[in-house]
Amino acid sequence: MNIAIELPTAERALGDIARELPGAAAVFRRYGLDYCCGGSQTLGEAAAAAGIDARAVERDLAALSPSPAEAPEEPLPLIDHILTRYHETHRRELPELIALARRVEERHAEHPQVPRGLAHLLEHIAEAIEEHMVKEERILFPMMRAGGVPMIMGPIQVMEHEHVEHGERLRQLEALTRNHTPPADACTSWHALYAGTRKLVDDVMQHIHLENNVLFPQFSGGHY
Repeated sequence: MNIAIELPTAERALGDIARELPGAAAVFRRYGLDYCCGGSQTLGEAAAAAGIDARAVERDLAALSPSPAEAPEEPLPLIDHILTRYHETHRRELPELIALARRVEERHAEHPQVPRGLAHLLEHIAEAIEEHMVKEERILFPMMRAGGVPMIMGPIQVMEHEHVEHGERLRQLEALTRNHTPPADACTSWHALYAGTRKLVDDVMQHIHLENNVLFPQFSGGHY
């Protein structure tokens, strides 16, 4: 389930924001803000020292917060929602998550709880999700936008089978990260990494739910 996260403000420490808000680490890196060694600085202090408008950073952080808007149920608006909320998000966030996993594995290679192989698993997940999304964008969704065709159940069944495979990889991810639980002495990057893996699992599971339980059943007869 998604966890409600307090909206970051200029008075909060960079390290705390990076720990609690998935994707915040990437925003800080984009602005050149040091959330690791300088994690005790507030966002306002760090932005002022770097000559950056803290409000611009806050706007980017606010955009990471889950939207309260519910997904539409009508097929065409739902497809658009899936493309913008999930396809675009996966493509934007997975590369950053892979890079973060590599850094944690390299910097903490001697730690007994380091998630060895996490970057490789995330790369595998990213490749599988990308292939899956391309099939939807090039084959299945155009069929649905056309109102469906009798043969549409074939592609739907392929997508459903791949959803099962996605679920298996997510279970591997949760096992490797100890259910996204960093050790007591974990650094800010490690916390940020596991916040990101938790969000990834939440996003992919909700993505699958919307397709399997809302979108696909509307084409059970070949048309909607």
